[in-house]
Order: sequence, then structure tokens, then C-alpha cells
Amino acid sequence: MTRIVNIGEALIDEITRPNSEPVEVVGGSMLNVAAGLTRLGHESELATWFGRDARGNKVRAHAEAAGVTLTPGSDGAEFTTVAHAAVDEKGHATYEFDLSWDVPAVEDPDTVGHVHTGSYVVVVEPGADKVLAAVKRQAIRGTVSYDPNIRPALLGTPDEARLHIEAIVALSDVVKASDEDLEWLYPGRPVEDVIREWSQSGPSLILCTRGPWGVYIKAAAERDMLVVDPLDVELVDTVGAGDSLMAGLISGLVDAGLLGSGEAKQRLREASWDQILPAIHRGIITSGITILHQGAYSPTRNEVADILAADPTLRG
Repeated sequence: MTRIVNIGEALIDEITRPNSEPVEVVGGSMLNVAAGLTRLGHESELATWFGRDARGNKVRAHAEAAGVTLTPGSDGAEFTTVAHAAVDEKGHATYEFDLSWDVPAVEDPDTVGHVHTGSYVVVVEPGADKVLAAVKRQAIRGTVSYDPNIRPALLGTPDEARLHIEAIVALSDVVKASDEDLEWLYPGRPVEDVIREWSQSGPSLILCTRGPWGVYIKAAAERDMLVVDPLDVELVDTVGAGDSLMAGLISGLVDAGLLGSGEAKQRLREASWDQILPAIHRGIITSGITILHQGAYSPTRNEVADILAADPTLRG
């Protein structure tokens, strides 16, 4: 089985909803992706940074309950990061952070098939340089995926963050970003232009999520960009939706032999839409299931199969 290592944050989300008291739950985009992958039947590891405090104990318990393996040394922080998430009446979340970030070294890196990273961890020091080094090492012998998952409160100015982000994009095989991410990084530029520019820098597959307008996709071996519609479901909560899409996408690409090794890297570079679309659909399905729930819900393979059985136009 492909060894998948996620490098990034595991933290406490303090969620405040309209007319409600704050509630603390375990979260973090990399933990969400790692948990999503285990729910889809993959072995998933997380190299992260939390404290040996009450909140850190919650993070560890949550990861272990989800079947996620924590890289030794992940509990070396002085305190556990807290993301204060304000969720509005439409279910959309905005964030502020009390932050600590570094990252332990991944054990036996030569056995890692795929690395996923994202969010603020590629920008915030002292961990950012270590993340970049790990991605550079992985890009030589296996595959890498990346989700910028922009958190403006942590990244300084777009000019300051852009150099870090573009360096990771160029080393990645798969990149997923939202139109809001791209608007923050490149104000006023059409997302299609940014996708094409990023595609020329290195990635074999780029996705841009655009909410109700679907997902824009560029594959290296296909000339034209593709637009795939989202699932038609009733929105309850967007927390974790992008992470769920990423987990489903990675899961589908690994199962298709398009991520997880040097050979898979080349296959993805040459892959047609027919080879890629089942993984895209799996990601859209997992994301669609997640937004039916409050919080960062991770769907199972059986739940994905139920959606596929109900809609024969989907492949996942």
C-alpha cells in the first residue's frame, strides 16, 4: 500500500456560530485530509506540531481515533495552535489564529510514496523551510500534492507569500486551490490565466474550486481546460469541504496508479481525462457529502459508493 505523508497543521478549531457559544473541536486542514484518507481506506501519516497540553491531548486522541499515524516529534510545540472560526448564517467560515508552527523530520523518507502539504505551513517559519526541503526531496522520487488554502491573517502580504507558494506549486504534481485563494494571491487576474501559468511551472494537474460554479481543471496532457459541476446538495457547513475534496482526489489518483511513485508521476503527466475524471469525481463526491454535515466530516468509501450508485454519470 502507498505510504502517504501529510505535512501540516493539526489544531483546535474554536467555532462560533450565530447566537451560540464557542465550541472547541479538533481540526486543521492537513489533519482533515489525513483523516479523510484513512476513512477512504488508505494508510495515512501526519507530520504536524502541537503541544503536550490539554488541547494537544485532544489532537492526539482525534488523530489516533481516525487511524492517522503521527510522526514522532509532532508533539514538540510549546502550545497547541487554536484557529478561531466564525461561521456566518450561510455556513461560511472566517479564521483568526493563535499559532505555533514547526515540523518534525519524517522517518524513513525513502519509503514515502506521496506527500501532501498546504495552508500556512509553507510560509510560516521556522517550519516553512523544513516543509520546502521535504517537498524537494519527495519530488525527486515520488509525488507531491499541494493546497494553498490561504489564511490571510497568517501570510503577510500577497507579495510576501507568493514566492513561498509558487515554489511549492512548481514542485508539485497536483495542486488544488479555490478562486478565493487565487484572488488573494493575484488580485483581479482571471483564474484561468493563473491556472495556465501554474501549469507551465510544473504541476501535471491543477484544480480551482469555484463554489456553485464548479471546479476548473487543467491536465498537462490535455489542451483544453475542463469544468466539472459540484454535487447538487443542500449546504449545511463549508468547514472541511476543501480538505475532503483533496482527500477524495488523492485517494482516487493513488487508486488509479497516478500518484505514489516516480512511475506514477510520469503516468499522471501523460494521463487523459478518461484516466483522471474518476478521481476528480471522487473528490467532488466526498466534498459534497462533507458539506451536508456540521464540521469537517470525513466520508467513507461506502458513502461514496452510494452516491455513485445513485448517479451513473459519475465515476469514482
